[in-house]
Amino acid sequence: MSKEKFGAKIDQAKGGIKEAAGKITGNKGMQAEGKTEKLAGKAKEFAKDVKDTVSGAIDKVTDK
Repeated sequence: MSKEKFGAKIDQAKGGIKEAAGKITGNKGMQAEGKTEKLAGKAKEFAKDVKDTVSGAIDKVTDK
């Protein structure tokens, strides 16, 4: 797993924890912040997957 993807997974986990803590304490601001962090982590992971896919396709076309 790449550093970028690992970082994205960490962001998702931190966001999930913060979201859960917000739910438990009734803190809607913390809950929303956690959800936002989790979604940002998923977006980073998706971007890395797209980058890897495009890179692999380019490598196939250029015979690397």
